[in-house]
Amino acid sequence: MNTLSVRALLVRGMLAGLAAGAAALLVAYFLGESRVDAAIALEEHAAGGHHDHGGEEELVSRAMQATGGLATGVLVFGVAVGGIAAIAFCVALGRIGRFGPRATAAFVALGGLIAVYVVPFLKYPANPPAVGDGDTIGKRTALFFLLVLLSVLLAVGAVLLGRRLAPRLGNWNATVAAGAAFLLAVALAYVFLPSYNEVGPGFPGQLLWQFRLATLTVQAVLWAVFGLVFGALAERLLTPASARPRSAETVAA
Repeated sequence: MNTLSVRALLVRGMLAGLAAGAAALLVAYFLGESRVDAAIALEEHAAGGHHDHGGEEELVSRAMQATGGLATGVLVFGVAVGGIAAIAFCVALGRIGRFGPRATAAFVALGGLIAVYVVPFLKYPANPPAVGDGDTIGKRTALFFLLVLLSVLLAVGAVLLGRRLAPRLGNWNATVAAGAAFLLAVALAYVFLPSYNEVGPGFPGQLLWQFRLATLTVQAVLWAVFGLVFGALAERLLTPASARPRSAETVAA
């Protein structure tokens, strides 16, 4: 793949990430913000009806956090994910099997969702306001990103292992073996990395899981939309028009 194609795919990846971020933003606003508000209400009630900001005024209002702040964070994250995933697509295309651009984009998106979010989420799930100890937030954040890095490296290693085993075991058996090795390595990471359970006894379990499922849904929508949009853009760029499937009306004409 030449430099021009990589650059064009990078731009399309960022555009697809922007579209995916917009879709994830809608899900986050309508599905997640109500849970955040409910958690904040519980926190204020436990604090006697107000937040303790150490005597200082709140720099950013809750309304701004739920609109402009949320939009900025999700859209920037979507563009960044799109650019990184586009580079991963350039590396994966033609190297993970005889898949076209759409299928490769779908595999990259699925792998990204699992490695970047699902694996760390199962060990360190997201917590709403009023849950978690402020003294451990630095450690928990560092461990989360450490697990993200480890999960991505393990996923890359599993792909390389599958390619290496394919000539001897066949594609299916090699894929199963590589997947089993990935799961085993992740399980060992879960065992050796410390765990944190800081949910208070008075916090509603239903609200906690609704919040966590909402965050998982946001990520699933982001990666799914990216895979669909980027796959279409990549196929249009890389596949000649003469080689694309034609509709019945075009064939008849």
